Amino acid sequence: MSTVIELIESGAGQLEAAGVAFGHGTANAFDEAAWLVLWRLKLPLDDIDAVADKPVSPADAAKVAALIDERIASRKPAAYLTKEAWLQGVPFYVDERAIVPRSFIAELIADGSIDYWLGEHTRRVLDLCTGNGSLAVLAALTYPDVSVDAADLSTPALEVAAINVTRHQLDARVTLIESDGLKNLPGPYDLVLCNPPYVNSASMAALPAEYRAEPELALAGGADGMDFVRQLFADAPSRMSEQAVLVLEIGNERDYFEAAFPQLEVVWLETSAGEDQVLLVTRAALASLTAP
Repeated sequence: MSTVIELIESGAGQLEAAGVAFGHGTANAFDEAAWLVLWRLKLPLDDIDAVADKPVSPADAAKVAALIDERIASRKPAAYLTKEAWLQGVPFYVDERAIVPRSFIAELIADGSIDYWLGEHTRRVLDLCTGNGSLAVLAALTYPDVSVDAADLSTPALEVAAINVTRHQLDARVTLIESDGLKNLPGPYDLVLCNPPYVNSASMAALPAEYRAEPELALAGGADGMDFVRQLFADAPSRMSEQAVLVLEIGNERDYFEAAFPQLEVVWLETSAGEDQVLLVTRAALASLTAP
């Protein structure tokens, strides 16, 4: 009879040999295998040591093997197989209608990195390109005195977000809005969070199958990845209050961002992936882009 750790190690070996891609909540084969094994066996996901030597029946081991095989054959992110993803210790429902939540903005909300720019004036928050609603939920949980608008162009993604808003009992404070960018969002907002489509065309063409399993609408940002961001920056000042700030994730596209907005004054924020992934910009700085 196999043990939990033996199944994890065996699964990790299979994932590694199959060349699957990671990045949707895990960064390596062992962690991915642990997620799948523990989830399939209905064991806690956060304490492998406590269950490592637990024996697993042949029937349950067969269920684990089938899930590992499905992960390899489908090339779908593990989150789509388990229908769950975690951000900052908070669980979220997710399926193929929305991108798998993994924004580094979640870290900045949780660790207070952006609190310096917030205050008593921070009452209305917008999570633009909300996807499954995870950043909107985290913002509402972290800042109990704010109301949050969670907006997305995708109706199917908003259906997923609705599941998470209700799951975390935030229907009274989080409003879901279908909007193409800021078109249906008059504001004014005191804090705007945005993890937009920012992957440039060359990178899109080279994405592993796991990323192609996600809605392309949530990833593709045009030739240089900045198509959505250009429109956002043009429209944002009119939707932001005087002291408002916008927190924007641009992934690995810093070079393209700086080429597109060479004169814009921004603050690069430290995340677990370094200082190139997320930036903060004030309303005043954005307004200077369009000033005569």
